[in-house]
Amino acid sequence: MKKFAIATATALTLTMAGAAFAQTTTTHAPMTLAANTVDEAKQDTSDTWITTKVKADLVTEKGIPGSDIKVETNQGVVSLSSTVAVTDAQKSTAVAITKKIKGVKAVSADGLKAE
Repeated sequence: MKKFAIATATALTLTMAGAAFAQTTTTHAPMTLAANTVDEAKQDTSDTWITTKVKADLVTEKGIPGSDIKVETNQGVVSLSSTVAVTDAQKSTAVAITKKIKGVKAVSADGLKAE
């Protein structure tokens, strides 16, 4: 009887341990979450780089009030806006400069006030 109790206890322990290991090895949520976080970080970095590059190019362009133009980027789509009025020529130039930047998918200049 003693051997039967030891064998049963051992089998029960191994079964429970196997179930615990099965649960930890089949869970992939942390890897999935990490992959999504990395993708989001890459996109954020890319958007930040695009915003910085657009802003720098607008500020250095003569005849454009680059320091008065707000630049926002979301997934490669750049939005230009301003609180000061710009001419149609300045607006066209700002859009053209923005479109030339690597990674820019689209440009919205609806927020630029026209004179």
